[in-house]
Amino acid sequence: MSDKLPIEVAIAILPFEGKFLMQLRDNIPTILYPGLWGLFGGHIEAGETPEVAVEREVLEEIGYQLTSPKKFACYSDDRVIRHIFYAPLTVDLDKLVLTEGWDFGLISHAQIEAGCAYSAIAGEERPLGPVHQQIMLDFIEWWS
Repeated sequence: MSDKLPIEVAIAILPFEGKFLMQLRDNIPTILYPGLWGLFGGHIEAGETPEVAVEREVLEEIGYQLTSPKKFACYSDDRVIRHIFYAPLTVDLDKLVLTEGWDFGLISHAQIEAGCAYSAIAGEERPLGPVHQQIMLDFIEWWS
């Protein structure tokens, strides 16, 4: 058993016109889920609430100011506590600037169920990170 506490992260689900904005993570072997589709977000800094962290992370990663993010759920394992929020994406993709990740795109329910989506930058279908796929499937079931 490890005495190391799990890290805490805040993650955003961003619905837009029946699809969901997702990030294709950098294809760097030393990061979690390299080269896989995931959700925007990241580490909660010391003294930050999850709500503040998710707003900061989304602003840093795509230059988008979240509008009133609402808590969806919390997913925990031995390594990570994931605080999941959702807020509508209210701008077109060309208004966003990707500053972290390999690619981003709007992913459909069918692609989420299939567990993969095409990336023009990667030039191929790339899998969804398993945890992120499960979060999205749970969210879609809850949302409908």
